[in-house]
Amino acid sequence: MKKIVLFFFLCLILLAGAGFWGFQQLQQFLHQPVNVQNDQLLTIERGTTGNKLVALLEKERILEDADRLSWLLKLHPELNKIKAGTYSLNGINTVEALLKLLNSGKEAQFSLMFVEGETFKTLRKRLENAPHLKQTLQGKSNDEVFGLLDIDTNLNKNLTESHVIDGWIYPDTYNYTPNSTDLELLQRAAERMKKALEKAWNNRDKNLPLADPYEMLILASIVEKETGIAAERPQIASVFINRLKAKMKLQTDPTVIYGMGEDYSGNIRKKDLETPTPYNTYVIDGLPPTPIAMPSEEALQAVAHPAQTEFYYFVADGTGGHKFSRNLNEHNKAVQEYLRWYRQQNGK
Repeated sequence: MKKIVLFFFLCLILLAGAGFWGFQQLQQFLHQPVNVQNDQLLTIERGTTGNKLVALLEKERILEDADRLSWLLKLHPELNKIKAGTYSLNGINTVEALLKLLNSGKEAQFSLMFVEGETFKTLRKRLENAPHLKQTLQGKSNDEVFGLLDIDTNLNKNLTESHVIDGWIYPDTYNYTPNSTDLELLQRAAERMKKALEKAWNNRDKNLPLADPYEMLILASIVEKETGIAAERPQIASVFINRLKAKMKLQTDPTVIYGMGEDYSGNIRKKDLETPTPYNTYVIDGLPPTPIAMPSEEALQAVAHPAQTEFYYFVADGTGGHKFSRNLNEHNKAVQEYLRWYRQQNGK
């Protein structure tokens, strides 16, 4: 009887020892290195736990022998709450770090910048080249894309093919996860612009010579293109507001360039200023039919609250800013000053 008890006692010791050894092996497995590459992504489908995760990690060669993972997940059920998504494996060097990442739900993040003053034509090319962004707009014209953005088309007067989206995309940096779509990013940006425009219009100064929010958007895009200096925007806006009130042509070069399209090669000639297009503000009265770029919220606010000035003209001052003038005589003098500065800088 004593021998039987001793035998069972020894078996229990052996089992306990084996269990302790197995536990230690699994704990060590937690700290085992994983094989990952720089910028490697791992996509986890819904319902991927246990054996499915083992098979996936072996298939991706992240773990060469992942059999112990199933036991580890049973021992640590808190690590088996795997969430579906696409994850960046940058900085992941152990099994434990990998499991914590897959349990966190923190998917890989990418970003794309929509730049103020940019046209949708330029933006669309960068959308097409954005990494891990699902392309759904290929083959669609710009006005078809515009139709998907849920914008009140009653605001858009005299729209022309390929120009309809310009102005409606809010410039900012947008984060997205893999397999987000290009349309989703545009919808987010368009929604922000609608809210920014509504805010600017509802809180605008009184007696602005603008018929509706869309005209504010158009003028803000012109202000955006005329200066990159934030402090100047209210003064630039004041010049155009003063001109509109006085029924003067806006005479702004960025609209001419926009209207020239592919014909613009870097210089504006006298012939270009005299050639009629819907956007040539040296020829047409008032505003062009659509915005010419993506305006910033600061440009919208500058139009909503322009500086109170008597300026009707401005010209570059050679330092990145502008010289503002009240009348044509002052303006001509400012132009001559700029030309003298330009010749000195270029040795002419």
